[in-house]
Amino acid sequence: MVDRTGIFAGDDPFAIARSWLAAAEESEANDPNAIALSTVDSDGLPNARMVLLKEIEADAFVFYTNYGSTKAKELDSAGKAAFVMHWKSLRRQVRVRGVVSREEGPQADAYYKSRSLKSRLGAWASEQSQPLSSRTSLMAKVAKITAEKGTNPDRPPFWGGFRIVPVEIEFWADGAFRLHDRFRWSRTSVSEPWKVVRLNP
Repeated sequence: MVDRTGIFAGDDPFAIARSWLAAAEESEANDPNAIALSTVDSDGLPNARMVLLKEIEADAFVFYTNYGSTKAKELDSAGKAAFVMHWKSLRRQVRVRGVVSREEGPQADAYYKSRSLKSRLGAWASEQSQPLSSRTSLMAKVAKITAEKGTNPDRPPFWGGFRIVPVEIEFWADGAFRLHDRFRWSRTSVSEPWKVVRLNP
């Protein structure tokens, strides 16, 4: 039995992650839900970029993007991903590795409708990750889409969510003299129980 107290206490890693995110929302100046998402291409070459985490579910982490983007293509191809959330103000981070599936049902529709109108229209206009001749051409396309779609556009069929179900979650907190606290939750598959170990700094 691993002795975990304070910010590491609890038997549900998703509850711990939600608690840490809530604390970050009180202390981080910008985008406390930002994650550095890592994928790999067909040659195994890694890619990383910042995206915004939108929900921590009972057993998964969810974010949204254009399905034509580089990250979406790599997620669909590999079926696996990793990300890290880092909060400088708290001196904490959460690392996640897991399997990926799309979220393109009513939950994605609801999230899309919760976005600002300009963001919803922008999702229609942007061919994410594709070459763009100029910002002027992009804004012209936004204007055209606005005229076509009106003030309540449906979610684009090429835009939706991804759900990462972890097989590994690590919670890290800064310690004096670089003697950090680290706890890794791991399991061999998403249907297996978690094993928790304390790691050396």
